[in-house]
Amino acid sequence: MKVTILVDNTALFDRYLIAEHGFSAFIEADGCRVLFDTGYSDAVIRNAHQLGIDLLHLDYIVLSHGHLDHTGGLYHLIRLFLGAVQEGRDHRLPQLIAHPHCFYPRPKPPLPDIGPMLTAEAITRHLLVNLISSPFPLSPNLIVLGEIKRTHSFEVRSPGSRRIVMPDGTVTEDHILDDTALACRTKDGLVIITGCAHAGICTTITYARKVTHEERILDIVGGLHLLGKGMQLDGTLEFLRTVQPSSLHACHCTSLGAKISLAGVVSLRETGVGLSLVYHDR
Repeated sequence: MKVTILVDNTALFDRYLIAEHGFSAFIEADGCRVLFDTGYSDAVIRNAHQLGIDLLHLDYIVLSHGHLDHTGGLYHLIRLFLGAVQEGRDHRLPQLIAHPHCFYPRPKPPLPDIGPMLTAEAITRHLLVNLISSPFPLSPNLIVLGEIKRTHSFEVRSPGSRRIVMPDGTVTEDHILDDTALACRTKDGLVIITGCAHAGICTTITYARKVTHEERILDIVGGLHLLGKGMQLDGTLEFLRTVQPSSLHACHCTSLGAKISLAGVVSLRETGVGLSLVYHDR
């Protein structure tokens, strides 16, 4: 299994790659090629080109949740596919996997909408869209967790001004129930890949263990949505101290203060756009 970071808030030192507030990772596992999240802009395409990664032959695009910094690059990817069709270039149209809530409008004052710029209906004119809430295997060892069952009370956060517009027009608090992650079984344990871990990274780990029947945690890669001191960070530190993942690559929505605290209990590793991680297959 191989994971390459294509979009993150930072880029690796001495690499000529684009960083932006967002996340995207390219995963190869069991012969399956997956793009997990798409970042905010066309940076995902530009960075993939610089790294020699072919996005025209993906099997799946998986969206971790319906926020702009994880779905914005989808518009540019569809343009990439359209160009390949128009010019007769070799390509394969991927299947898009997301939670049913992923494409609902999400007002967050003063912003009118922080959800995807494209609707599910618009995307289905170009790609096969598969909206799922249950665990979904992409390959024998790589699984989309689906809607993650919330289990750790210290990770339950107030939605603040976040709202979501349901299909019947009602507007309700947005607890980001569409938040999901990838879990891959490897020879040495689970690799968990998150977008923002809005469900909470401890809750995500607990659910991934249940779904995969694997207790060992080899690595966690992605955003943790840990922004400062408080009950959530304290609970997370205690949980990770017990779990002891072999390594942690905290990206995107993990503050410097949180990273410093995390480095005191787990093996925190440097990350950023251009990072490639290779794990032994199961």
